[in-house]
Amino acid sequence: MTVTTAHLPLTPPPAAPASPPAVPVSRAPAAVSSPAVPVSRAPRDRSALAWKALAVVAVLGAVVVAGIGFAGSYSALRALAVDKGFGDFAPAFPIGVDAGIIVALALDLHFARRGLSWPFLRPVAHGLTLATIYFNANAGQHSPAEDPVAAAMHAVMPVLFVVAVEAARYLVIRTSGLAHGTRPDGVPLHRWMLAPLPTFGMWRRMRLWGLTSYAEAVDRDQALRVYRVMLERKHGSVRKAPSDARLPLTMARYGLTVDEALALPQEAAEREQRRREDEEARKAAEEIRAAERAAKLEASRLRAAGLVDAARHEVTASTGAAEVRARATVTAVERSAALETEALESAAAAEARAREAAADRAAAEARKAAAETAAAAAETERAARETEQATREAEARAAEAEARTAAAEARKATADRAAAEARKAAAEAAAAAAETELRAADAEDLARLSPRERTVRKLARIVLAQHGGDADRMSLEAITDTFGVATGTASQYRQEAARLIQDGYRP
Repeated sequence: MTVTTAHLPLTPPPAAPASPPAVPVSRAPAAVSSPAVPVSRAPRDRSALAWKALAVVAVLGAVVVAGIGFAGSYSALRALAVDKGFGDFAPAFPIGVDAGIIVALALDLHFARRGLSWPFLRPVAHGLTLATIYFNANAGQHSPAEDPVAAAMHAVMPVLFVVAVEAARYLVIRTSGLAHGTRPDGVPLHRWMLAPLPTFGMWRRMRLWGLTSYAEAVDRDQALRVYRVMLERKHGSVRKAPSDARLPLTMARYGLTVDEALALPQEAAEREQRRREDEEARKAAEEIRAAERAAKLEASRLRAAGLVDAARHEVTASTGAAEVRARATVTAVERSAALETEALESAAAAEARAREAAADRAAAEARKAAAETAAAAAETERAARETEQATREAEARAAEAEARTAAAEARKATADRAAAEARKAAAEAAAAAAETELRAADAEDLARLSPRERTVRKLARIVLAQHGGDADRMSLEAITDTFGVATGTASQYRQEAARLIQDGYRP
């Protein structure tokens, strides 16, 4: 989540809260460039050895106490079972009662580790605990009302055993819960006593929004209060501030931090931009598909028209050839008749020659008609070839349109990947900046710096991150807008930050 420093125009960071957290938070800060905090390994090693020795003593003592308690409870319950007529089952009765406590608690631990929940086991273990204490209290020669001291002495043994077992269970639950970050920290008692109502609100937010760290809850509460004060300082009243600036106060009830709330408008704008881009891409793809369909329909239409024209020309050519052949046959028959008439009737020779001349002219006309028909057939074939060529060109244009569509889709996919990589890089940069700021804050807390020194170090980090370590490249107006100080104070801050960077300061 990317949050720029311009969202929150803060003055120098405030001092530590009046009620600092009493529960230490385990953090692993990076190497702090502060020579004021000496590191001594020898006392740490002695402390570790002392803690290990204390742990060994506690474990051995718990085992001994549990053994003594189990032995005492076993003897008392066995004698009570004999008196109550259990017979041969009397030696096994104490084991069943005391071992049942361990089995029930062990199964509860196993279920909790597997993420399962069966609330019946804990009441069974507690019921068996009360039962063994009651049985041991009544195992003496007198009832608890007659001899309460003896009853208490008999009840001490099972109490020791149960305490050891419950302590082991609490240690396992606490250790595994903290190791996996699933068990929330408790709120210190002194905070409940000093500020009960605000502490209840903090505890409620921790439970509602799954905050496991008390220190994180304190930091969130402090950041929200500081942001409210800064809004009042800048605008005179929270109600006079712009709606975007009031987002952290509105969204705090939903578990959002100040930075997360301030980033909401930018995230909403980015989501809207992505929706618009997706819609434009969808429309462009639809237009491309429509153009492809139109090209395919045009190509089909041209192919069909070419086939129709080719068939028409073929029929015309066949009809012309048939007419030529028919006229030639008629001419031949007339000529034969003329020759026969000339042979039979010599008197009509002149007339026969005249008819022969006419037949010759008719044959010439037939040959001319055949030539015209052949030319028409050639023209038909040429038109068919042109139609086929036009069909091939239409198919080529359709293929080219498909290629352009594929190229456009490939460019869109490349642009989508580049945008995703850019968003990922921005998120990683924001995470790195947040980690750097956290390490710097831890270092400043360890060094016990004043508010002015903290402000100068924050300015130095901004110069290193945004201006390559050149403090002069950051204008005084940007410093005054970021930290809410006067121009003279901003100039002093810039000079001190430049000297700090020249001395080798790095976050």
